[in-house]
Amino acid sequence: MIRLLLLILLFMNTAPAYAEWVKVGTTDNATVYADESTIDRNSNLVKMWQFNDYETVQVVGGIKFLTAEQEWEFDCERERRRVIALKKYSDNMGRGTEVYRNSAVGKWQPVAPESVAQALWKLACSKQ
Repeated sequence: MIRLLLLILLFMNTAPAYAEWVKVGTTDNATVYADESTIDRNSNLVKMWQFNDYETVQVVGGIKFLTAEQEWEFDCERERRRVIALKKYSDNMGRGTEVYRNSAVGKWQPVAPESVAQALWKLACSKQ
């Protein structure tokens, strides 16, 4: 009986991987989420994780995936961003097998007005 109770308590404390994710917007083929608990500010630079949950299987470089999770660095002063880490998963909402991982820092790119990228930039940069 005690084992069963402990097992139930353990199960109740186990949240899905996407528990912290909040919907930020949509693109033509994906829903975009961000995890505010990952916001890490260093002066005008802010890091935050986000992911695209795709409606259909994506294939890039022969790799098939339904979720692309990215850590972005946002420059709040210059309204630009760059990817600093990337993971891809075989199933939706970051489930399944991790099929790709890369931690190469990308080039800075401007945040397009009225885009999901701008919504992410605003979310990251509005947190003090």
